[in-house]
Amino acid sequence: MQEQSKFVRHKLPCPSCGGSDPVSMNEDKSAHCFSCETHFANYVDACDGKIVDTTPKLKSKNTFLNTYTGSFSALTDRGISLETAKKYGVRSVVGADNKIAQHIYPFFNGNEIVGTKTRFVENKNFGFSGTYEGTGLFGEQLFRNTGGKYLTIVEGECDAMAAYELMQSKWACVSLKRGASGAVKDIRESIEFVESFENVVICFDNDRAGKDAAKAVARILKPGKAKIMTFPNGYKDANDMLNQKRFQEFMSAWWESRTYTPSGILELSSQKNEWLHRETKESIAYPWEGLNKKLYGMRKGELVTLTGGTGLGKSSVTRELEHWLIKNTQDNVGIVALEENWLRTADGIISIEANDRVYLNEKRSKYTEEELTKLFDTVIPEGRVFIHAHLGATDIDDIFAKLRYIIVGCECKWVVVDHLHMLVNVLHEGDERRGIDMLMNRLRSLVEETGVGMILVSHLRRASGDKGHENGVEVSLSHLKGSQGIAQLSDCVIALERNQQAENQEEANTTKVRVLKSRYTGDTGLACSLRYNNDTGRLFEVSEEETFDNTEF
Repeated sequence: MQEQSKFVRHKLPCPSCGGSDPVSMNEDKSAHCFSCETHFANYVDACDGKIVDTTPKLKSKNTFLNTYTGSFSALTDRGISLETAKKYGVRSVVGADNKIAQHIYPFFNGNEIVGTKTRFVENKNFGFSGTYEGTGLFGEQLFRNTGGKYLTIVEGECDAMAAYELMQSKWACVSLKRGASGAVKDIRESIEFVESFENVVICFDNDRAGKDAAKAVARILKPGKAKIMTFPNGYKDANDMLNQKRFQEFMSAWWESRTYTPSGILELSSQKNEWLHRETKESIAYPWEGLNKKLYGMRKGELVTLTGGTGLGKSSVTRELEHWLIKNTQDNVGIVALEENWLRTADGIISIEANDRVYLNEKRSKYTEEELTKLFDTVIPEGRVFIHAHLGATDIDDIFAKLRYIIVGCECKWVVVDHLHMLVNVLHEGDERRGIDMLMNRLRSLVEETGVGMILVSHLRRASGDKGHENGVEVSLSHLKGSQGIAQLSDCVIALERNQQAENQEEANTTKVRVLKSRYTGDTGLACSLRYNNDTGRLFEVSEEETFDNTEF
């Protein structure tokens, strides 16, 4: 059996996980990390020469004091004064060229130095002697049991001294022991000291590791205590700013440190400027005054659901809205009509412009080609109206890809989707309710992401009782077919009611427009009545007196 190599040194840094002292090394230079469980056949080679001072040490607890040599002097290579270096107990060793070759940083357990970290100036390597056990943050012994209004925590020892000087030596400044990778552990070991201050400013390096470590530390402190400082562009850390004499810029950034809150949580008073100067959403009026009184128009970034029973005028209302948006805005308009081909969609819009039912061959034949061309060019200007050209839907992801392209690629600010339940039919999902919930979430996300104004057509479930929606039954949100997600995720729900079976022709041709939900205004109820003209195919608003049954107005 091969004789096991003799242990000679512990508390060495790990080149694998970044730990500052979890490695123990044997006489043959093999080593093991007790943090990440990595075994090194040759620890010195694994460190690539960056870890220094791996020579065997005697086990005497005072051996490390041999490293606390040198003398107090200004750290000229870092721009730190003699007074500050002496306060923090940092000594320096001068090399053969009379330049500072080493910094020696002491770590205290109570009032006793139990460890020293040596920084080698030329190659920026570090060595550590003694132990971190029982020690506080670097500089903690200077401010312990004092509490106070402000504590600033930085990553490195020179940064602590630099920040102290930048703040004119007014407030406590300390640094981590093990760098950004050990930040949480270091703070936990000194949590009582840190929490004794009213405000803790975290001033870690201006890099990804520093920013991530700052958030990790802020999360373990009492809510509202931690503030995270952001360095001005072009500066890496506090020592960098001291070297460039940026006292005022540092203090400005320090005072502007933002109180840390978890993602998604806002400290509301800090949002005052955004509240005062918010982006104003322009409202586009509906074609009918009664609806405008309830809703104050339609807005981009909102999902409006239009619903009604089969054959009760959803297509007529949709055509009027499409034509209205094209004629009354300069925005591009997209139409995804899944139950008809593009010719029928174009016929409907042009018929509104003609004030005639030109979708009927008998009507269209009375127009010359020149007249039809003029109508087409007037209401469908080049580059503004985009239509889904395929009848039906076969793949839900394909439909959403096309919808996204219409909104983003074609820059459509308004889009009409007719209708929701055609999309449901494409789903392989067996449960209709869950399928609708999924579709509504995707549509809602698309509206939020792109800011498009979306008009979604949805069907109603069959009404209970002897009368159905074709008999003019009043619609409620509970009548929406399939899922409450339609009502929950829509900004506005507009329902159409009409007794198409009425003997009185005026009643049969009059549609009541009822607002079931308005997130913007909160105003619901009967909005107006629209009467259909059989000759023109148009809907026009009628007054209360003209409505066949005006008892509900």
